[in-house]
Amino acid sequence: MYGRPMITPAPGLEHETMTAMPQPIDLLARPVYGMSQVDWILRLRSGTARRWIDGYQRNGRSYPPIVRLAQTDDEIVTWGEFTEARLLSEFRDAGIPIQRMRPAVEGLREQFDRLYPLAYARPYLDERGRELVLKVQEKVGLERQLRLVVVRSGQLALTTEADQFVRSMDFGDTGVVQRMHPLPDLEHVWLDPLRQFGEPVVRSVPTAVIAEQARAGDTPARIASLYELRDDEVWQAIRYELMRSDAKFAA
Repeated sequence: MYGRPMITPAPGLEHETMTAMPQPIDLLARPVYGMSQVDWILRLRSGTARRWIDGYQRNGRSYPPIVRLAQTDDEIVTWGEFTEARLLSEFRDAGIPIQRMRPAVEGLREQFDRLYPLAYARPYLDERGRELVLKVQEKVGLERQLRLVVVRSGQLALTTEADQFVRSMDFGDTGVVQRMHPLPDLEHVWLDPLRQFGEPVVRSVPTAVIAEQARAGDTPARIASLYELRDDEVWQAIRYELMRSDAKFAA
């Protein structure tokens, strides 16, 4: 369905549809995590990933998913789904239900002809892509606090949340997210679907392993020597694991 220019654009945007290109489906469709792992990696309250990715019911009312086309009850999360959840996590403190982003995501899915449009560089880094994002946002009436693109001094610019997301991504040569940092200032910590089953790593060493060594009493210098890492890489791994633990207990 997606990856071919067969989708009818939303009214008023017929001439803005991006030219379809071959989709690197293998990576985005790759199963990587369970729902609870997504909560843990992204430091979300328990159950948040499931609500965003697969929808939920509350008080007899159904809320459709933001990330998936429809509810599937599938516990396994693909790399494309995780990437879009990673973007949504930037808006966790927006003060507005993130569920309201669903119409915009649907619109972007149609206009970019991609199942996971937010896992591509074009909506953020391409000028025409930003124009299309802005039009979709305006068409669906997306609240200012949840927007990806705004106009500043006559120029299209990413919002703080979208910029944080982009600075955390490695789009590689294909324009699709290949790997990412859990936070933009953790430049040594990577999430890579092709390495260590997607677990957070510094180089190829899981951050959980580094943190466990520290808890066992090893100094950062000894851990760095043991795994052939630099001290700052070890400290970032420990910092990230402490942040994850804090989020778990806060939930």
